[in-house]
Parts: sequence; C-alpha cells; structure tokens
Amino acid sequence: MTQTLPFDSSRVERRPHPVTDSVLAALSATKRGCDELLPEAEWLTKLARSEATGVPLRIKLGLDPTAPDIHIGHTVVLNKLRQLQDLGHTVIFLIGDFTSTIGDPSGRNATRPPLTREQIEANAQTYYQQASLVLDPARTEVRYNSEWCDPLGARGMIELAARYTVARMMERDDFSKRFKAGTPISVHEFLYPLMQGYDSVALKSDLELGGTDQKFNLLVGRALQSEYGQEPQCILTMPLLEGLDGVDKMSKSKGNYIGISEAPNDMFAKLLSISDTLMWRYYTLLSFKSEADIAQIKAEVEAGRNPKDAKVALAKEITARFHSAAAAESAEEDFNLRSRGGIPDHIPEMAMSGAPLGIGALLREANLAPSSSEALRLVDGGGVRVDGNVVADRGLKLGAGTYVLQVGKRKFARVTLS
Repeated sequence: MTQTLPFDSSRVERRPHPVTDSVLAALSATKRGCDELLPEAEWLTKLARSEATGVPLRIKLGLDPTAPDIHIGHTVVLNKLRQLQDLGHTVIFLIGDFTSTIGDPSGRNATRPPLTREQIEANAQTYYQQASLVLDPARTEVRYNSEWCDPLGARGMIELAARYTVARMMERDDFSKRFKAGTPISVHEFLYPLMQGYDSVALKSDLELGGTDQKFNLLVGRALQSEYGQEPQCILTMPLLEGLDGVDKMSKSKGNYIGISEAPNDMFAKLLSISDTLMWRYYTLLSFKSEADIAQIKAEVEAGRNPKDAKVALAKEITARFHSAAAAESAEEDFNLRSRGGIPDHIPEMAMSGAPLGIGALLREANLAPSSSEALRLVDGGGVRVDGNVVADRGLKLGAGTYVLQVGKRKFARVTLS
C-alpha cells in the first residue's frame, strides 16, 4: 500500500541530530488540530536536522482556483502553514493553474468538469490576495504548477505515468467505488494525483498539507519523490471544518459558510451563532491562541463562566484577522445593539411608492423577506418590528411616511413610503 512506503535513509544525512525541547515544541505545533502526520518519526528527524543545520524545511500547500473566494474552512490549512512559517520554515503557496484544467476527482462519484483557462485565471487573481490575510507575504513563496507541468509535454507525461501503476491508483477509495459501481472513470482523472505528486518532486517539498480528502494525492507525491531519488515528503492532513450547522463540512453550496471577505458585522454575527460545543473545535483549528490559553478559557467556562464570553473573544479574533481590530470592536457593538432591539447607525435606506402598502409586500420589496408569504410567516412568529414595535397583525398596512423595519435581530431597513 502507498501509505507504508519505506523511508530510504541512504538519501539522508546519516549524522544524528539532537531532538531538543524546541524541536519537540515544533512537533507539537505541527500536530495541533491535525488529523494525521505521516510518518511522524521522519518529520521529527527533519525538524531536528533543520534546527541543527539552520536550513529551513520546504512546506507545500497546493490549491486549485476552482472558485473565486475562500471561506474560513479553507483557512484551516492556511493557519497551519502560518504556524509552521512562524517556526522559520519556507512556505510554498502553490496555485494549481495546470491541475485545475484536469479537475480533481477527490471525493467525487462522477467525472469533474475541468475549468477553462479564463475561469482559472480569474479565480487565481483573488486566491493569494485572500490567503495573504493569514500568511506572511514576505515569507511566502508563490508558485504556479504550470511552470513545470506545461514543459513536460507528451513524452514527459508518459514517462511520469510509467512510474505509477494502475493497481496502486485503484487503491484510491473513490476510484475503487466508482469502478465497482460501473460509474465511468476517465483516463485523464488518473493524471490528477500524478501531476499533484509531481509538484512535490518539482518543489522538493519536505512536508505537504491538505484536507483529509487529499490523503491519497499527498501519498502519491511521497511515492514519486522516492522514484525520482529524493527524500520523500511527510504529509499532514487537516480535518474538514464543520459549517455553522455543526453537521456538514463548511460549503457555499450548503449555505453554512463564513466567507473571509464578508462584512465584519456579518462575520462576527455568524461566528456567534455556532454552538457552544462547536466553538472549541473552531478555537483549535482557527484561533492563533496557544493551546495553553485555549485550555485556560475552557477551564473557566467549565467552572461557570458564560460560554458567550469565550465565543465573543473568538469572533473578535477572527473578525480582526480578516478586517481590523477596530472593525471587530464595531461589529461587537453592532451585535449588542441589535440584540437589545436597538437600531444600528448604518442601515439600508430606500424609497417606494404605493401607500398604503401591506406589511408582507413591504418586507418583500425592502429585501427583508424572500416573498410576501414568508414575510407573513415571520409576522405570525413575532419576528417583525416597525419602529421598534412588534407587528402582531398580518393585515397591517402602512401609509405615507418613513419607517424603520426590522426582521429578527439583524435585518433592518429604513423605508420612505409615498
């Protein structure tokens, strides 16, 4: 099996290096929140050698620009990169502009349609800009895998394919399931893990990061490095972050996500909406606080401190990271004001005609409800206010004038009706 590939120690400097306290601390930082570190003993050896020689390790993360925006679920691996970057190692942020044209089949039960070059270029423009909100740009090496994949050509691709067997490729879970189910697998899909693995050869990476769904691809990189006479990389898989619902992984398609480019007030409010249990997983995977500090906060909550205090601290930390400390403070004030039934300083304003207008149509036109029927359902549930007063009558009609409409705790609009 790929996972048990031997480590050829003849390719590594034989002189043993001491495993110091700082090396052990670096190992602990590497493992924080991770799913697997393989093989751990080899990574410890690499860390010890790096400290003794002063040569930083090369740590790689590849992302295909399949969408224009990143949500905080994507930042789990970026946070880990930043932690390793802060230890002094070289971080390689690899944009898979070539592999995106193939399409990653990981976790898919059907062939994934490849992106056009225009789509890839448009998405790639925002990727690194957003990632730089987590990484230190001055210490990040940005690469595009078209640099070495395009020059391979047909001959080079055939030579690369000769270094990996179909049998080993079929060990991959999603390929195996699709084959048994009679679901088509295109030949080009086999090229994706090969090309991702070849990235590790081209970059001479010591460690590659990815989500748990990328484990097979990361192991292919390790195998190919051995084939090319390099010291094989270690692999570090990070969990897939659950979304706001605490059930499914964070995903835009499921609507349970927090985009890192969202407005600070929305980001703060969404973070406060997670459960008290999920909060600790977010602390581990998203916070830059030390494990000791998180343990102290958790102990205080278990001793009786209001868990909302811990959640507010987390929401402010993450909001400040992607915006600013001032924006995080303002978001907290805005949230508290809304929670008390107050009216924020800045709310959408609009003018509309047709007075008198029923409350259902008014909420729909003000974009506070998707339809009049949904608006009336909100009225029945006591979730609608006009000028701070709860609307109890679904038959309410408003004449000419200016009104502040409120739905729930966070949706407002000031409407001038004529």
